[in-house]
Amino acid sequence: MGQISAPFWSTPVDDLFTQLDATPQGLTDEEAHHRLERFGANLLRPKQRTDSLTLLLSQFRSPIILILLFAASLSLFLKDVPDALIIFAIILVSGLLGFWQERSATDAVQKLLAMVRVNATVKRDGSTQDIPLEAVVPGDVVLLSAGAAAPGDCRLLDAKDLFVDEAALTGETYPVEKMAGQIAPETPLAQRSNVVYMGTHVVSGSASALIVKTGIATEFGAVSQRLKLRAPETDFERGVRRFGYLLMEITLILVIAIFAINVYFKRPVVDSLLFSLALAVGLTPQLLPAIISINLSHGAKRMAQAQVIVKRLASIENFGSMNILCSDKTGTLTEGIVHVHSALDIDGQPSDKVFLYAYLNAYHQTGFTNPIDQAVLAFGTPDIAAYQKCDEVPYDFIRRRVSVVVRDGDGVLIVTKGALQHILEVCTSAENAAGETVPLASVRASLQRQFEDFSGQGLRTLGIAYRRLDGLRPIHKEDEVEMTFLGFLVLFDPPKEGIVQTIGRLRQLGIALKIITGDNHLVAASVGKQIGLAQARILTGPDLRHMSDEALMVRLRDADLFAEVEPNQKERIILALKKSGYVVGYMGDGINDASALHAADVGISVNTAVDVAKDAADIVLLEYNLDVLLAGVREGRITFANTQKYIFMATSANFGNMFSMAGASLFMSFLPLLPKQILLVNLLTDFPEVTIASDSVDPEIVDQPRRWDLGFIRVRLRDLRRTADPAEREGEGVQDRLVHGISGLGHDDRAGHTHAPPLLPEQAGAPSADRDLERDRRDDPDPV
Repeated sequence: MGQISAPFWSTPVDDLFTQLDATPQGLTDEEAHHRLERFGANLLRPKQRTDSLTLLLSQFRSPIILILLFAASLSLFLKDVPDALIIFAIILVSGLLGFWQERSATDAVQKLLAMVRVNATVKRDGSTQDIPLEAVVPGDVVLLSAGAAAPGDCRLLDAKDLFVDEAALTGETYPVEKMAGQIAPETPLAQRSNVVYMGTHVVSGSASALIVKTGIATEFGAVSQRLKLRAPETDFERGVRRFGYLLMEITLILVIAIFAINVYFKRPVVDSLLFSLALAVGLTPQLLPAIISINLSHGAKRMAQAQVIVKRLASIENFGSMNILCSDKTGTLTEGIVHVHSALDIDGQPSDKVFLYAYLNAYHQTGFTNPIDQAVLAFGTPDIAAYQKCDEVPYDFIRRRVSVVVRDGDGVLIVTKGALQHILEVCTSAENAAGETVPLASVRASLQRQFEDFSGQGLRTLGIAYRRLDGLRPIHKEDEVEMTFLGFLVLFDPPKEGIVQTIGRLRQLGIALKIITGDNHLVAASVGKQIGLAQARILTGPDLRHMSDEALMVRLRDADLFAEVEPNQKERIILALKKSGYVVGYMGDGINDASALHAADVGISVNTAVDVAKDAADIVLLEYNLDVLLAGVREGRITFANTQKYIFMATSANFGNMFSMAGASLFMSFLPLLPKQILLVNLLTDFPEVTIASDSVDPEIVDQPRRWDLGFIRVRLRDLRRTADPAEREGEGVQDRLVHGISGLGHDDRAGHTHAPPLLPEQAGAPSADRDLERDRRDDPDPV
């Protein structure tokens, strides 16, 4: 395989095949395997290694382990070999325990991830195959269709009405049209119409393309390497990091304070230093890294049993902390199976001609498979043998309509189907039941009344229009003008059985549901009433366009329904909710949901979603059902609760023991315990806590979303003081100053934290223990 000698967008296709040692029929499996070994997996960042050695070494990279290594090194430097060996033993045992548990959990998680793998369709060995995206290599011939993610930088061989979303690479808001051909070498990236780049996805149309570059060799790979892109830090990861900072500060202060006091009382310097160091190490929950890994892995396995696949382990905790869920109504709140209610003329009477034209449009459009066209094709089978397809203009999310050109005995006909308002804006006339053409203005008011009536019943209404062309020629979206409005295609999608009870359970779990839909506000209001949101406030897409970000953040708190929303507005809604301090989940499965899935704290999709949505999601449901989601939320909260159990147990025991010995050392002429005894006791008390990952959780723990809160740990430490022995009470002033001095960490907004949101209405009746915690938060209101 040779090198590409010129920009591949300006190189003749035959030369590209020669240089890549490939053919239009694709590679053989054997050749593809060799190229995969040569070029590596088609990934933007190296795949996380899960071999035994890598997993073992990963157990020793946390701040807590670094504290222990520092203590062991210092002990060796001071020639206290027994203490050093004990600390090294603690590190080794902690690492081995974490490795043993994580090894089995990681294997299970990898098998689960394989269930939601994104595939690419390529030609191999003369046939079409679906292979994992990471297995695509230069020289592969790939087939692209609507919803597919581009598996690499590729040169188009042929294309049919292909529109690609390049926003991730070029920042261009609207999909751009692509076509086969050869362009000049100096053509800017955003204007290379014959190239599809990795990191982009197909909005409509179809194509075949030759893969030229994969992985980090792609344009998107180069950007990610320059920016060192990484997944955003989750709320849970931030909490663990800042809890580590808390421990490190307490450790540093304690070492200095105890060492200084003991030296002041003229005790041996080396013994004083080792004793203070042992106390500091004793404060650290040594098994925290292992416990977190084990909890997350076990949580992923339990969630898989509930039909929820976790792609990113750290997102489990955000899943449990989620207090706002944004979702489309179709398939989530409704059955997701669209049915044709009727095909009506402009007077509201059933019309065979309206359905025939709707059927022609649905049968011949090839942009992407959608439930509306499937419903039309299932509703009836009119005779279309006399019609021959000539061309089409595929659907896009700006025009919100699709057109096909067919030839019949009377000539050439363009038939357009789409959202009613978008159809009416390209029409100048209408056809009545008698076949007479009348000016559109004369019937527009009647059409609007019928539309509002249908929408008020929860029915979705599309428009059908047509125009005769002078002759056969290629058409474009500019040809959708001066059309004749023919009639309505009325659709319905009934709410799911039991959805009202499911939404009620969401509220009980402290999760507010916000519906985001592209349907008009009348349909959204009708569906809202049917599912128990009769008093819901509605914001529409036009409202959002005229609203500042600050105003939107205020209005979001009261709005439950968002109607007539454009794809780019979904992301804006998600970001505004996050800025307001909520942990936001977004549930979507379509081409236009990718940006919102990326923006949400937890992106949720389904296994049947388009590739770009499934790839963007953190959580993938094997069943499109809110009941499945509820089960996953509970498991996420159980995982979070078990992680916090260990932290509370370890900090309570460690702080109590270590501060007791620190206080006692002030009044004794000798050290209460030798350093090696302190460390050994601490290690032995941590052993039983490894089983916390599979522990049961009280029902009230999963009733409300919970987040990291250093103030809560401070409350626990206060409780310890209240029950402390006399020696500990002598050291209460020191302990109080330590704890209060560190609690200020909770206010460090520079770490990227947003303030906790006010309680949702359904959370107002929180248990008394939670109300006590809320009172304490007035001193330290910012949860980690």
